[in-house]
Amino acid sequence: MPTITIDKQTLEVAEGTSILNAARSAGIEIPSMCYLDGCSNHPTCMVCMVKNNANQQMIPSCATKVVDGMDLASDDAEVKEARKEAIELLMSDHVGDCEAPCRVACPAYMDIPKMNRFIANNQFDKALQIVKEEIALPGILGYVCSAPCEKVCRRKDVDQAVSICLLKRFSDEESNEYLPEKKESNGKKVAVIGSGPAGLSAAYHLLLNGYSCEVFEKEEQAGGSLLPAIEKGELPEDILKREIEILKKLGLVLNVKQEITLEKSASLQKDFDALILANGAEGEVFDLEKGKSGLQVKSGTYATSNSKVFACGSIIRVQKMAVKAVAMGKEAAWSVDSYLSKGEAKTTERLFNSRFGTLRKEELAEYLKESVEGDRVEAKSPKGYSKEEAIAEAKRCMHCDCRKLDNCRLRDCAEEYKIDRRRFALGERNSVVKYMKHDSVIYEPEKCIKCGLCIEIAERHGEKTGLTNIGRGFTVKVAVPFNQELNEALKLAGRECAEACPTGALSMNN
Repeated sequence: MPTITIDKQTLEVAEGTSILNAARSAGIEIPSMCYLDGCSNHPTCMVCMVKNNANQQMIPSCATKVVDGMDLASDDAEVKEARKEAIELLMSDHVGDCEAPCRVACPAYMDIPKMNRFIANNQFDKALQIVKEEIALPGILGYVCSAPCEKVCRRKDVDQAVSICLLKRFSDEESNEYLPEKKESNGKKVAVIGSGPAGLSAAYHLLLNGYSCEVFEKEEQAGGSLLPAIEKGELPEDILKREIEILKKLGLVLNVKQEITLEKSASLQKDFDALILANGAEGEVFDLEKGKSGLQVKSGTYATSNSKVFACGSIIRVQKMAVKAVAMGKEAAWSVDSYLSKGEAKTTERLFNSRFGTLRKEELAEYLKESVEGDRVEAKSPKGYSKEEAIAEAKRCMHCDCRKLDNCRLRDCAEEYKIDRRRFALGERNSVVKYMKHDSVIYEPEKCIKCGLCIEIAERHGEKTGLTNIGRGFTVKVAVPFNQELNEALKLAGRECAEACPTGALSMNN
């Protein structure tokens, strides 16, 4: 049996084993996109490269068999740079968004397309579950959110933006008894000073992560900056009360008429593991450093000059958007969780997101294939949508997000290697095309990396038409031969091809 060395680790492996599988057998992870067990190894992505230390050459580990005495490097700087470059080359002609523009524009990062899918499919409970993964107060924001997501909705280039805010309100109104699952108690306590949108949001996410949480409010009524909206008739008071009751069911202890004095601030720091200031004032009693517009915090972590005290919302700078305050409360809670569980406050970071910009006129028709015709549905009731109205409006969503958001290997590699999306992007991009004439599969060729896995899988299943490479060199595309439709090409192998696809080029239509 050959004996090889990978990253100074000596291995004895069976004759004929690929370097990739030899490494994996030893717990050495090498990324790959065009490799799949049971399929031929035609190295096209070149992401699995390793270095032969004997001659300093880069070789594809998926298609290279081990040779006795090999000495290889899989994680040095040169190998990582070569992989990064390979991923950047793949991304140079990749036309597709990981996240829809509406989600990117939402300060709270709500998965809007997924909510819309569930509403359109009459799955209202699941829609609210998606909303409450990111947003603590959907009922409130359904009335007072300024909806920055709607300003970037691509549907407005056809007629009118999808009514995202009303759909969010509907999901909450329809399924308001839903309580998210909490983690087990970790035995730690956090105090939140202030019961406005930032404070209530911070409390919600702390409770879900297993913390005991108490909110302290100096006024007689909770709500903070939300109370003027109630006075103006913009927000029904019962919605605020209902949101607070949900937080209490999750374990929140709410203390009103509790002004934080110097003495009280000292006792809070003694009694609680961490504090979040979210009240727009009272920061001076904690003797914290001030910035230009409010308390000074470390960028992204919401940590103050006192290691136990964090701050968010208008106490840092005045927040005119309630959804921004809600987002800050969530991020502050997550930073506190990192501080108390790992010893270090952490910035909330979003994953790599491929973005290709504005749709061309000819591409609007392609995106409308996933939607329905018709102007925005207007709610007949001042309370919002009926079930029928919500379903009809949700169906107008063009689903600009990627269906393989959570299992796209190209995105995973781009994130791991921190690539420059534009490094090799030259000239005009290709136009988006969507092949949807199939019962269960969608094909978007401009996301394809030409790995050939779908071609081989279709052939193995005995597909009469199948898929093939059309064109030569840089113009080659995987397509259906003889101008046939996708439903003719993949009668048997559609699901397996979609599951094997390393990107969102082939995906299930659900």
